[in-house]
Amino acid sequence: MIPRRRAVLQGLAGLGAAFALPPGLALAQEGEAFSFETVKALARDLAARPHAPRPEAAGDLDAITYDEGFRVVFDPERTVTMGADQGADWGLQFMSLGVLARRAVEINLVEGGRSRRLTYDPAYFIVPEDSPFRALPDDVGFAGFRAVAGPGRAEWLSFLGASYFRSPGPFGQYGLSARGLALDTYAEGPEEFPDFTRFWLGPDASGRLVIHALMEGAGVVGAYRFVNDRAGDGLVQEVEAMLVFRRGYAQPGFAPLTSMFWYGENTSGPREDWRPEIHDSDGLAIWTGAGERIWRPLSNPPRVVTSAFADENPRGFGLIQRDRDYDSYQDSQAYYDRRPSLWVEPVGGWGRGSVRLVEVPTRSETLDNIVAFWTPAARPAAGQTRTLRYRLTWDGDAPGLETLARVTATRSGRAGRPGAPPGEGRRMAVEFRGADLARLRPEDARAAVSAVRGAVSNIELVAADPTETGFERTWRLIFDVAPSSDEPADVKAWLRTRNGRRLTETWTAQIFAERAT
Repeated sequence: MIPRRRAVLQGLAGLGAAFALPPGLALAQEGEAFSFETVKALARDLAARPHAPRPEAAGDLDAITYDEGFRVVFDPERTVTMGADQGADWGLQFMSLGVLARRAVEINLVEGGRSRRLTYDPAYFIVPEDSPFRALPDDVGFAGFRAVAGPGRAEWLSFLGASYFRSPGPFGQYGLSARGLALDTYAEGPEEFPDFTRFWLGPDASGRLVIHALMEGAGVVGAYRFVNDRAGDGLVQEVEAMLVFRRGYAQPGFAPLTSMFWYGENTSGPREDWRPEIHDSDGLAIWTGAGERIWRPLSNPPRVVTSAFADENPRGFGLIQRDRDYDSYQDSQAYYDRRPSLWVEPVGGWGRGSVRLVEVPTRSETLDNIVAFWTPAARPAAGQTRTLRYRLTWDGDAPGLETLARVTATRSGRAGRPGAPPGEGRRMAVEFRGADLARLRPEDARAAVSAVRGAVSNIELVAADPTETGFERTWRLIFDVAPSSDEPADVKAWLRTRNGRRLTETWTAQIFAERAT
């Protein structure tokens, strides 16, 4: 362990005793008045100047590999607690730089409307004697922070790298991430990754952790405010952002979500791993402004695919991990059955635009290959300011599906009926499960299936298994899809009653051409 050094707390009396700083942590300067307007003013001022790229921190960061980084641990005795008078039960810990996080961020603590910067000291960390971390400069800086709670100081939120942040949600297992902004993700030009460079952390009047963040990028500067409410077992974040654009973008992405999908039950062909499925999320869920519920199973496509779902004033969208059965993954280390889902709910009208899904080919579970975000129809131009409000819910599934059956599985195989010669295209089996389906008689059920750039045939609707117990039942819709060109067929399917009442989400997918062998 690095020998602990005593640090002097300068001007601490100006903030009062509510700052429960443990011994060894220092605040750099006298307290300054602070509010969200402070961050907005900084953003406007920076946007009026030429962009100054932030340099990487000094020292051999390449030596702090992924595995070496795990050996460097923040000393839990130095966890910062705040807001005790408001009933807060959380604390803050800070993260070290390394090969994956190479630029330092500024950390400020806020209480009583005043802020002070936290001074970096390598003695904050517990470090093995042989760690290359010891060779870094004493003022190298923090990489990010995490929020912890409970006797075991379990993590419930972290901000680390560019504008990424994530929560383990109600299942205690990290998975997908959110970002502040996605700019030209697999669009016409190279993607731009703006950074959160400065943070202000403190409690509100209710004891909730409030995070203010300054975003800096070559083409945009932003001010963000996150109010974090650990309601129930999950996490709800109220997000407000002010963005000042230095230039326009072909595909600006608001409220972006980033995840991983290697393969699942809908993946055809040989697999490179023994586990049945490997993914952080298995579908994109959308609740349109008109009230339609859409489910798009994720895929690992043969090439980069961008799908756009046009909408006006959407009610929400999210990347969902719906399959919670351990047997689907058989993974006792990564626990993919415990990965959280993340739902975006716009606050106020977002107008016309589209929910966009970008799927990138991958042969590994170590890199995110799925991105979902909202792109407005009216793209921000150079010099424009946009404000945005939305709610992020880290939970188990998309909300508001009590009256509709959900898609619970998408399976795929070669086209053609069992026992017959294979046909062209793919045979799809979509499973729906819900309370209405439990009471549905086979003669009252209807399937709606359509395809653009493809032909649908051999449609079968299999009634719920009478041995299935409980208030919900599973029905299976089976059909063949033959794409009519090298472009994938866009397919939609759902179940309804014979008088037209919709019973399920709308299942939609892109099916690529696959010739019979």
